Amino acid sequence: MSKKNTSHLGGASALLLATSLCWPAWADEDFARERFGAMSDYLGSQQTFSFDYDASLDVVTDEGQTLTIASSGAVAMERPGKISATRDGGFASVAFSFDGTTLTMLNKDEKVFAKADVPGTVEHLIDELRDTYHRPLPAADLLLPDVQGALEPLFTDVKDLGSGVIHGIECDHFAFRTEVADMQIWIAHGDAPYPCRYAITTKQVDGSPQYVLDVYDWAAGEDAVPAAAIDLPADAREVAPNEVPDLDDLAGIYVVEEGK
Repeated sequence: MSKKNTSHLGGASALLLATSLCWPAWADEDFARERFGAMSDYLGSQQTFSFDYDASLDVVTDEGQTLTIASSGAVAMERPGKISATRDGGFASVAFSFDGTTLTMLNKDEKVFAKADVPGTVEHLIDELRDTYHRPLPAADLLLPDVQGALEPLFTDVKDLGSGVIHGIECDHFAFRTEVADMQIWIAHGDAPYPCRYAITTKQVDGSPQYVLDVYDWAAGEDAVPAAAIDLPADAREVAPNEVPDLDDLAGIYVVEEGK
């Protein structure tokens, strides 16, 4: 590595160190909890909403190197029991849809799909996807009817970090700590306090990998894109739910070894 490049890396490291030693005087825990509650109330009151998203997921290799997997997609939801979601990554394009009774999962590139009976609400579906099928929905925490009730009891520390701008939207920036992870959230100013960015840093994994979700093109009510059934290709092949390839973020060349 050239001396010039080394200098740039050293400067970046110094900036990060300096930033970690500073703390804003305006940090206000009560305001952070109030705004988090307002976001939760707003999200829970929306019967229909939709958004596009960009996501990045860090993975830490056996050698200790941190790599980032990037993807984009869209979510449309109608409470209590309809949702559709897509995710397009570098290795796979996948889609989910749920109508309150049946879950459909599709790998578009491989033209492989599966269906499963999961009667109930979207909240129940989130649990089933995570616990039974190991296929978590993007932004699942933010789709719950009571985000505050689900997450706030886990907080051990709350900080107000002032303002930030995400995709041109001015936001309140807050940080929350739990026993297992650090969470940051940027909440839009105004009458629609939706989450513009949601970041989770895992403290129990070496390298502290992070998951970041950016939300944009938010719409609610009549402006929302309706949740829609998947348009299955005519030549798509049906398999068991656990046999649809690359439904999660760790698609393509990434392999998780047993016991890791």
